[in-house]
Amino acid sequence: MKSFLALCVLLLFPTLIVQADEISPAEQLPALIDVALKNNPELKSSQARWRMFANKARQASSLEDPMFMFKLQNLVAREPFSFGGSDPQTAKVIGISQQIPFWGKRALKQEIADYEGESYRWSNEERKLELARMVKETYYQLWAVDKSLAIIDKNLKIMSDFVTIAESKYSVGQGVQQDLYKAGLEKSRMLDMQITLRQQRRSLEVNLNYLLHRPGTTPVGTIADFNLPQVPLSVEQLNQTAHDNRPQIKSLISLANKGQASHRLARKEFYPDFNLSFEYMFREAVSNDMANDPGYNMFTLGVTFNLPFQQERRRAMLAESSSETDMAVEELNGLKNTISYTINDSLAQLERRRKLVELYQGGIIPQAEQSLESAVISYRVNKVDFLTLLDGRLNLYNYERELYESQAEYMMQLARLEAAVGMELTGK
Repeated sequence: MKSFLALCVLLLFPTLIVQADEISPAEQLPALIDVALKNNPELKSSQARWRMFANKARQASSLEDPMFMFKLQNLVAREPFSFGGSDPQTAKVIGISQQIPFWGKRALKQEIADYEGESYRWSNEERKLELARMVKETYYQLWAVDKSLAIIDKNLKIMSDFVTIAESKYSVGQGVQQDLYKAGLEKSRMLDMQITLRQQRRSLEVNLNYLLHRPGTTPVGTIADFNLPQVPLSVEQLNQTAHDNRPQIKSLISLANKGQASHRLARKEFYPDFNLSFEYMFREAVSNDMANDPGYNMFTLGVTFNLPFQQERRRAMLAESSSETDMAVEELNGLKNTISYTINDSLAQLERRRKLVELYQGGIIPQAEQSLESAVISYRVNKVDFLTLLDGRLNLYNYERELYESQAEYMMQLARLEAAVGMELTGK
Protein backbone atom coordinates (compact mmCIF):
# COMPACT_ATOMS: atom_id res chain seq x y z
CA MET A 1 0.00 0.00 0.00
CA LYS A 2 2.88 2.36 0.80
CA SER A 3 4.35 1.72 -2.63
CA PHE A 4 1.05 2.53 -4.25
CA LEU A 5 0.75 5.82 -2.34
CA ALA A 6 4.30 6.75 -3.27
CA LEU A 7 3.53 6.04 -6.93
CA CYS A 8 0.51 8.32 -6.82
CA VAL A 9 2.56 11.13 -5.29
CA LEU A 10 5.14 10.76 -8.06
CA LEU A 11 2.46 10.90 -10.74
CA LEU A 12 0.50 13.82 -9.32
CA PHE A 13 3.41 15.93 -8.12
CA PRO A 14 6.31 15.42 -10.55
CA THR A 15 7.79 18.80 -9.65
CA LEU A 16 8.81 17.37 -6.29
CA ILE A 17 11.50 15.35 -8.07
CA VAL A 18 14.84 17.11 -7.80
CA GLN A 19 17.94 15.95 -9.56
CA ALA A 20 21.00 15.40 -7.44
CA ASP A 21 23.11 17.58 -9.72
CA GLU A 22 20.75 20.56 -9.33
CA ILE A 23 22.63 21.74 -6.25
CA SER A 24 24.65 24.06 -8.48
CA PRO A 25 23.31 27.62 -8.80
CA ALA A 26 21.06 28.27 -11.77
CA GLU A 27 22.74 29.74 -14.85
CA GLN A 28 21.59 33.17 -16.01
CA LEU A 29 21.32 33.54 -19.78
CA PRO A 30 22.20 37.28 -19.97
CA ALA A 31 25.36 36.66 -17.91
CA LEU A 32 26.41 33.79 -20.18
CA ILE A 33 25.92 35.93 -23.29
CA ASP A 34 27.97 38.75 -21.74
CA VAL A 35 30.83 36.33 -20.98
CA ALA A 36 30.73 35.01 -24.56
CA LEU A 37 30.79 38.50 -26.06
CA LYS A 38 33.69 39.42 -23.80
CA ASN A 39 35.86 36.31 -24.16
CA ASN A 40 35.12 34.54 -27.45
CA PRO A 41 38.35 34.56 -29.53
CA GLU A 42 36.58 34.52 -32.89
CA LEU A 43 34.71 37.66 -31.90
CA LYS A 44 37.97 39.25 -30.74
CA SER A 45 39.49 38.39 -34.10
CA SER A 46 36.55 40.05 -35.86
CA GLN A 47 36.96 43.15 -33.70
CA ALA A 48 40.69 43.29 -34.48
CA ARG A 49 39.93 43.02 -38.21
CA TRP A 50 37.53 45.95 -37.95
CA ARG A 51 40.12 48.06 -36.08
CA MET A 52 42.70 47.15 -38.72
CA PHE A 53 40.53 48.47 -41.54
CA ALA A 54 39.55 51.53 -39.50
CA ASN A 55 43.24 52.39 -39.22
CA LYS A 56 43.67 51.76 -42.95
CA ALA A 57 40.93 54.30 -43.59
CA ARG A 58 42.94 56.97 -41.77
CA GLN A 59 45.82 56.39 -44.21
CA ALA A 60 43.79 56.44 -47.41
CA SER A 61 43.65 60.19 -48.08
CA SER A 62 47.21 60.99 -47.00
CA LEU A 63 49.63 62.41 -49.51
CA GLU A 64 52.79 60.53 -50.36
CA ASP A 65 55.86 61.70 -48.49
CA PRO A 66 57.70 64.55 -50.26
CA MET A 67 61.03 63.65 -51.87
CA PHE A 68 64.18 65.59 -50.97
CA MET A 69 67.00 65.73 -53.49
CA PHE A 70 70.68 66.74 -53.33
CA LYS A 71 73.09 66.55 -56.27
CA LEU A 72 76.35 67.86 -57.58
CA GLN A 73 75.69 69.11 -61.08
CA ASN A 74 78.01 69.34 -64.07
CA LEU A 75 81.24 68.30 -62.39
CA VAL A 76 84.29 68.43 -64.66
CA ALA A 77 85.50 64.92 -65.37
CA ARG A 78 89.20 65.82 -65.34
CA GLU A 79 88.77 67.53 -61.94
CA PRO A 80 86.14 65.32 -60.22
CA PHE A 81 86.84 66.70 -56.76
CA SER A 82 86.58 70.31 -57.75
CA PHE A 83 83.06 71.34 -56.71
CA GLY A 84 83.18 74.84 -58.00
CA GLY A 85 85.36 77.70 -59.11
CA SER A 86 86.73 76.13 -62.27
CA ASP A 87 83.60 75.84 -64.44
CA PRO A 88 80.57 78.15 -64.39
CA GLN A 89 78.17 75.25 -65.00
CA THR A 90 79.22 73.33 -61.89
CA ALA A 91 76.76 73.71 -58.99
CA LYS A 92 75.41 72.16 -55.85
CA VAL A 93 71.69 71.54 -56.09
CA ILE A 94 69.06 70.79 -53.47
CA GLY A 95 65.43 70.19 -54.28
CA ILE A 96 62.08 68.91 -53.07
CA SER A 97 59.16 67.33 -54.96
CA GLN A 98 55.62 66.31 -54.06
CA GLN A 99 53.28 63.88 -55.82
CA ILE A 100 49.73 65.25 -55.97
CA PRO A 101 46.82 63.11 -57.24
CA PHE A 102 44.20 64.60 -59.53
CA TRP A 103 41.57 66.63 -57.75
CA GLY A 104 39.03 64.45 -55.90
CA LYS A 105 41.03 61.20 -55.83
CA ARG A 106 42.17 61.52 -52.22
CA ALA A 107 38.63 62.18 -50.99
CA LEU A 108 37.34 59.18 -52.92
CA LYS A 109 40.08 56.93 -51.53
CA GLN A 110 39.08 58.07 -48.03
CA GLU A 111 35.42 57.38 -48.81
CA ILE A 112 36.20 53.88 -50.13
CA ALA A 113 38.29 53.04 -47.06
CA ASP A 114 35.59 54.39 -44.73
CA TYR A 115 32.92 52.24 -46.36
CA GLU A 116 35.15 49.17 -46.18
CA GLY A 117 35.90 49.77 -42.51
CA GLU A 118 32.20 50.33 -41.87
CA SER A 119 31.34 47.01 -43.51
CA TYR A 120 33.75 45.20 -41.18
CA ARG A 121 32.28 47.02 -38.18
CA TRP A 122 28.81 45.75 -39.05
CA SER A 123 30.22 42.29 -39.76
CA ASN A 124 31.55 42.33 -36.20
CA GLU A 125 28.08 43.25 -34.91
CA GLU A 126 26.61 40.41 -36.99
CA ARG A 127 29.08 38.03 -35.38
CA LYS A 128 27.85 39.16 -31.97
CA LEU A 129 24.27 38.30 -32.97
CA GLU A 130 25.31 34.86 -34.18
CA LEU A 131 27.29 34.19 -31.01
CA ALA A 132 24.36 35.22 -28.80
CA ARG A 133 22.05 32.96 -30.82
CA MET A 134 24.36 29.96 -30.41
CA VAL A 135 24.61 30.55 -26.65
CA LYS A 136 20.82 30.75 -26.38
CA GLU A 137 20.28 27.57 -28.38
CA THR A 138 22.78 25.63 -26.27
CA TYR A 139 21.22 27.05 -23.10
CA TYR A 140 17.72 25.83 -23.97
CA GLN A 141 19.02 22.48 -25.21
CA LEU A 142 20.60 22.02 -21.78
CA TRP A 143 17.26 22.85 -20.18
CA ALA A 144 15.48 20.21 -22.28
CA VAL A 145 18.10 17.57 -21.43
CA ASP A 146 17.85 18.41 -17.72
CA LYS A 147 14.08 18.01 -17.88
CA SER A 148 14.43 14.69 -19.67
CA LEU A 149 16.84 13.50 -16.97
CA ALA A 150 14.34 14.55 -14.33
CA ILE A 151 11.64 12.54 -16.11
CA ILE A 152 13.99 9.54 -16.22
CA ASP A 153 14.64 9.82 -12.48
CA LYS A 154 10.93 10.02 -11.80
CA ASN A 155 10.18 7.05 -14.03
CA LEU A 156 12.94 4.96 -12.46
CA LYS A 157 11.22 5.46 -9.12
CA ILE A 158 7.90 4.58 -10.71
CA MET A 159 9.43 1.42 -12.20
CA SER A 160 10.75 0.45 -8.78
CA ASP A 161 7.19 0.72 -7.46
CA PHE A 162 5.92 -1.31 -10.41
CA VAL A 163 8.43 -4.02 -9.57
CA THR A 164 7.31 -3.95 -5.94
CA ILE A 165 3.68 -4.32 -6.97
CA ALA A 166 4.51 -7.13 -9.42
CA GLU A 167 6.56 -8.95 -6.78
CA SER A 168 3.77 -8.57 -4.27
CA LYS A 169 1.23 -10.05 -6.70
CA TYR A 170 3.62 -12.81 -7.71
CA SER A 171 4.23 -13.74 -4.08
CA VAL A 172 0.52 -14.33 -3.53
CA GLY A 173 0.08 -16.20 -6.80
CA GLN A 174 -1.79 -13.43 -8.64
CA GLY A 175 1.05 -12.43 -10.99
CA VAL A 176 3.45 -14.09 -13.36
CA GLN A 177 7.23 -14.12 -13.30
CA GLN A 178 7.31 -12.68 -16.81
CA ASP A 179 6.02 -9.38 -15.40
CA LEU A 180 9.15 -9.13 -13.26
CA TYR A 181 11.35 -9.72 -16.30
CA LYS A 182 9.46 -7.06 -18.28
CA ALA A 183 9.85 -4.58 -15.46
CA GLY A 184 13.57 -5.27 -15.21
CA LEU A 185 14.02 -4.92 -18.96
CA GLU A 186 12.11 -1.66 -19.02
CA LYS A 187 14.18 -0.33 -16.13
CA SER A 188 17.38 -1.23 -18.02
CA ARG A 189 16.13 0.61 -21.09
CA MET A 190 15.52 3.70 -18.98
CA LEU A 191 19.00 3.46 -17.50
CA ASP A 192 20.33 3.31 -21.05
CA MET A 193 18.42 6.49 -21.91
CA GLN A 194 19.77 8.11 -18.77
CA ILE A 195 23.36 7.33 -19.80
CA THR A 196 22.71 8.79 -23.26
CA LEU A 197 21.13 11.95 -21.85
CA ARG A 198 24.02 12.49 -19.45
CA GLN A 199 26.43 12.20 -22.34
CA GLN A 200 24.34 14.72 -24.29
CA ARG A 201 24.45 17.13 -21.39
CA ARG A 202 28.20 16.78 -21.14
CA SER A 203 28.55 17.52 -24.87
CA LEU A 204 26.33 20.59 -24.51
CA GLU A 205 28.41 21.76 -21.54
CA VAL A 206 31.57 21.44 -23.64
CA ASN A 207 29.93 23.39 -26.48
CA LEU A 208 28.79 26.16 -24.14
CA ASN A 209 32.24 26.40 -22.58
CA TYR A 210 33.72 26.59 -26.08
CA LEU A 211 31.45 29.51 -26.96
CA LEU A 212 32.37 31.23 -23.69
CA HIS A 213 36.09 30.47 -24.17
CA ARG A 214 36.55 28.83 -20.81
CA PRO A 215 37.92 25.40 -19.84
CA GLY A 216 35.84 22.54 -21.22
CA THR A 217 35.61 20.98 -17.77
CA THR A 218 33.88 24.05 -16.28
CA PRO A 219 30.62 22.81 -14.74
CA VAL A 220 27.39 24.28 -16.01
CA GLY A 221 24.66 24.71 -13.41
CA THR A 222 20.97 24.10 -13.79
CA ILE A 223 18.78 26.07 -16.16
CA ALA A 224 15.85 27.94 -14.65
CA ASP A 225 12.32 27.38 -15.90
CA PHE A 226 10.79 30.03 -18.13
CA ASN A 227 7.54 31.20 -19.64
CA LEU A 228 6.96 31.34 -23.37
CA PRO A 229 6.97 35.03 -24.41
CA GLN A 230 4.80 36.37 -27.18
CA VAL A 231 6.30 38.10 -30.21
CA PRO A 232 4.84 41.63 -30.06
CA LEU A 233 5.39 42.57 -33.73
CA SER A 234 3.63 41.66 -36.95
CA VAL A 235 5.33 40.20 -40.01
CA GLU A 236 5.56 43.62 -41.65
CA GLN A 237 6.97 45.20 -38.51
CA LEU A 238 9.52 42.41 -38.14
CA ASN A 239 10.69 42.86 -41.73
CA GLN A 240 11.02 46.61 -41.25
CA THR A 241 12.86 46.06 -37.97
CA ALA A 242 15.28 43.71 -39.72
CA HIS A 243 15.92 46.23 -42.51
CA ASP A 244 16.59 48.93 -39.90
CA ASN A 245 18.66 46.89 -37.41
CA ARG A 246 20.25 43.83 -39.02
CA PRO A 247 24.02 44.44 -39.08
CA GLN A 248 24.58 42.26 -42.15
CA ILE A 249 22.20 44.45 -44.16
CA LYS A 250 24.17 47.52 -43.10
CA SER A 251 27.41 45.77 -43.98
CA LEU A 252 26.21 44.98 -47.50
CA ILE A 253 24.92 48.54 -47.94
CA SER A 254 28.40 49.78 -47.01
CA LEU A 255 29.94 47.41 -49.59
CA ALA A 256 27.52 48.66 -52.27
CA ASN A 257 28.45 52.26 -51.42
CA LYS A 258 32.11 51.26 -51.56
CA GLY A 259 31.59 49.86 -55.06
CA GLN A 260 29.94 53.09 -56.20
CA ALA A 261 32.80 55.18 -54.76
CA SER A 262 35.30 52.84 -56.45
CA HIS A 263 33.49 53.45 -59.75
CA ARG A 264 33.84 57.22 -59.31
CA LEU A 265 37.53 56.80 -58.48
CA ALA A 266 38.00 54.64 -61.57
CA ARG A 267 36.60 57.49 -63.66
CA LYS A 268 39.12 59.84 -62.06
CA GLU A 269 41.91 57.54 -63.24
CA PHE A 270 41.36 58.86 -66.77
CA TYR A 271 42.90 62.13 -65.54
CA PRO A 272 46.61 62.61 -64.79
CA ASP A 273 48.39 62.91 -61.45
CA PHE A 274 50.94 65.69 -60.95
CA ASN A 275 54.40 66.05 -59.49
CA LEU A 276 55.48 69.51 -58.33
CA SER A 277 59.18 70.17 -57.83
CA PHE A 278 61.47 72.97 -56.68
CA GLU A 279 65.27 73.01 -57.02
CA TYR A 280 67.80 75.55 -55.77
CA MET A 281 71.27 75.72 -57.34
CA PHE A 282 74.29 77.04 -55.41
CA ARG A 283 76.94 78.41 -57.80
CA GLU A 284 80.36 79.97 -57.25
CA ALA A 285 82.00 82.82 -59.11
CA VAL A 286 84.41 81.78 -61.86
CA SER A 287 87.14 84.04 -63.19
CA ASN A 288 89.78 82.54 -65.46
CA ASP A 289 90.99 82.62 -68.99
CA MET A 290 88.04 80.57 -70.20
CA ALA A 291 85.17 82.27 -68.43
CA ASN A 292 84.19 85.10 -66.19
CA ASP A 293 80.92 84.38 -64.28
CA PRO A 294 79.72 86.16 -61.13
CA GLY A 295 78.24 82.86 -59.85
CA TYR A 296 74.69 83.94 -59.10
CA ASN A 297 72.51 81.25 -57.43
CA MET A 298 69.62 79.89 -59.48
CA PHE A 299 66.39 77.95 -58.92
CA THR A 300 64.04 75.75 -60.93
CA LEU A 301 60.27 75.19 -60.66
CA GLY A 302 58.71 72.26 -62.45
CA VAL A 303 55.59 70.18 -62.87
CA THR A 304 55.32 66.73 -64.42
CA PHE A 305 52.30 64.53 -64.96
CA ASN A 306 51.59 61.08 -66.29
CA LEU A 307 49.87 60.54 -69.61
CA PRO A 308 46.81 58.30 -69.10
CA PHE A 309 47.16 56.41 -72.34
CA GLN A 310 46.46 52.92 -70.92
CA GLN A 311 42.71 53.05 -71.58
CA GLU A 312 42.17 49.30 -71.44
CA ARG A 313 43.41 49.09 -67.87
CA ARG A 314 41.19 51.98 -66.82
CA ARG A 315 38.13 50.52 -68.52
CA ALA A 316 38.80 47.27 -66.66
CA MET A 317 38.85 49.25 -63.40
CA LEU A 318 35.44 50.68 -64.25
CA ALA A 319 34.05 47.23 -65.02
CA GLU A 320 35.52 45.84 -61.79
CA SER A 321 33.90 48.53 -59.66
CA SER A 322 30.54 48.05 -61.41
CA SER A 323 30.67 44.32 -60.76
CA GLU A 324 31.56 44.97 -57.13
CA THR A 325 28.49 47.16 -56.73
CA ASP A 326 26.22 44.67 -58.51
CA MET A 327 27.51 41.82 -56.33
CA ALA A 328 26.82 43.73 -53.11
CA VAL A 329 23.35 44.81 -54.28
CA GLU A 330 22.33 41.29 -55.27
CA GLU A 331 23.70 39.85 -52.02
CA LEU A 332 21.63 42.47 -50.20
CA ASN A 333 18.50 41.48 -52.14
CA GLY A 334 19.19 37.81 -51.39
CA LEU A 335 19.66 38.56 -47.70
CA LYS A 336 16.39 40.48 -47.52
CA ASN A 337 14.63 37.55 -49.18
CA THR A 338 16.21 35.12 -46.71
CA ILE A 339 15.21 37.32 -43.77
CA SER A 340 11.63 37.46 -45.01
CA TYR A 341 11.54 33.67 -45.31
CA THR A 342 13.10 33.21 -41.86
CA ILE A 343 10.58 35.55 -40.24
CA ASN A 344 7.56 33.84 -41.77
CA ASP A 345 8.89 30.34 -41.07
CA SER A 346 9.88 31.21 -37.50
CA LEU A 347 6.48 32.70 -36.71
CA ALA A 348 4.78 29.56 -38.05
CA GLN A 349 7.11 27.35 -35.97
CA LEU A 350 6.50 29.47 -32.87
CA GLU A 351 2.74 29.23 -33.28
CA ARG A 352 2.94 25.46 -33.75
CA ARG A 353 5.14 24.96 -30.69
CA ARG A 354 2.96 27.18 -28.51
CA LYS A 355 -0.16 25.25 -29.49
CA LEU A 356 1.62 21.95 -28.78
CA VAL A 357 2.69 23.17 -25.33
CA GLU A 358 -0.85 24.26 -24.53
CA LEU A 359 -2.20 20.93 -25.78
CA TYR A 360 0.26 18.87 -23.73
CA GLN A 361 -0.16 20.94 -20.58
CA GLY A 362 -3.91 21.34 -20.76
CA GLY A 363 -5.01 18.00 -22.15
CA ILE A 364 -2.68 15.19 -23.11
CA ILE A 365 -0.43 14.97 -20.04
CA PRO A 366 -3.23 15.24 -17.41
CA GLN A 367 -5.16 12.59 -19.31
CA ALA A 368 -2.08 10.36 -19.56
CA GLU A 369 -1.49 10.73 -15.81
CA GLN A 370 -5.08 9.76 -15.08
CA SER A 371 -4.81 6.84 -17.49
CA LEU A 372 -1.65 5.55 -15.79
CA GLU A 373 -3.14 5.97 -12.33
CA SER A 374 -6.20 4.02 -13.45
CA ALA A 375 -3.98 1.33 -14.98
CA VAL A 376 -2.08 0.96 -11.68
CA ILE A 377 -5.33 0.49 -9.77
CA SER A 378 -6.70 -1.93 -12.36
CA TYR A 379 -3.46 -3.93 -12.38
CA ARG A 380 -3.64 -4.41 -8.63
CA VAL A 381 -7.05 -6.01 -9.00
CA ASN A 382 -6.10 -8.03 -12.12
CA LYS A 383 -8.24 -6.05 -14.56
CA VAL A 384 -5.31 -5.17 -16.86
CA ASP A 385 -2.02 -6.90 -17.57
CA PHE A 386 1.44 -5.62 -16.79
CA LEU A 387 2.08 -4.67 -20.43
CA THR A 388 -0.80 -2.17 -20.26
CA LEU A 389 0.80 -0.69 -17.18
CA LEU A 390 4.13 -0.30 -18.98
CA ASP A 391 2.46 1.23 -22.03
CA GLY A 392 0.77 3.83 -19.84
CA ARG A 393 4.07 4.69 -18.20
CA LEU A 394 5.85 4.93 -21.59
CA ASN A 395 3.14 7.15 -23.07
CA LEU A 396 3.33 9.54 -20.14
CA TYR A 397 7.12 9.69 -20.41
CA ASN A 398 6.97 10.44 -24.15
CA TYR A 399 4.34 13.15 -23.72
CA GLU A 400 6.30 14.88 -20.96
CA ARG A 401 9.49 14.73 -22.99
CA GLU A 402 7.72 16.16 -26.05
CA LEU A 403 6.33 18.97 -23.88
CA TYR A 404 9.77 20.02 -22.73
CA GLU A 405 11.23 19.64 -26.22
CA SER A 406 8.48 21.89 -27.60
CA GLN A 407 9.16 24.51 -24.93
CA ALA A 408 12.89 24.44 -25.64
CA GLU A 409 12.35 24.52 -29.39
CA TYR A 410 10.04 27.52 -28.99
CA MET A 411 12.79 29.48 -27.24
CA MET A 412 15.43 28.37 -29.76
CA GLN A 413 13.19 29.41 -32.64
CA LEU A 414 12.68 32.75 -30.93
CA ALA A 415 16.48 33.14 -30.67
CA ARG A 416 16.77 32.50 -34.43
CA LEU A 417 14.05 35.07 -35.12
CA GLU A 418 15.83 37.66 -32.96
CA ALA A 419 19.08 36.99 -34.79
CA ALA A 420 17.26 37.42 -38.11
CA VAL A 421 15.79 40.83 -37.19
CA GLY A 422 18.89 42.00 -35.30
CA MET A 423 17.43 42.78 -31.87
CA GLU A 424 15.73 41.40 -28.75
CA LEU A 425 11.97 41.12 -29.27
CA THR A 426 10.56 40.26 -25.86
CA GLY A 427 12.58 42.32 -23.38
CA LYS A 428 13.49 39.27 -21.35
